[in-house]
Amino acid sequence: MITPKNLIRHELIGLAIEVVGANNPCQVGIKGKVVDETRHTLLVTTSKGEKRLMKRCVVIRVKLKNQRVEMDGERLVGKPEERIKKWK
Repeated sequence: MITPKNLIRHELIGLAIEVVGANNPCQVGIKGKVVDETRHTLLVTTSKGEKRLMKRCVVIRVKLKNQRVEMDGERLVGKPEERIKKWK
């Protein structure tokens, strides 16, 4: 089960996110579902198509069951299996 405490160690594919901060102001407000994750990017399906976001450049809000959690994308850089080791 994904909780705010262990979110960083999970794969983000399938989660609903919203960009709440970004180096590029045009990316703030992007909302959608994560459909792919690479070491450095998130691919998000939005109502206007797919958007690829650099993890290092965004702050995202992840919607969990009854909570919203903000996370600096800098902490997400790396493959999910690498993040498990990095953020114990």
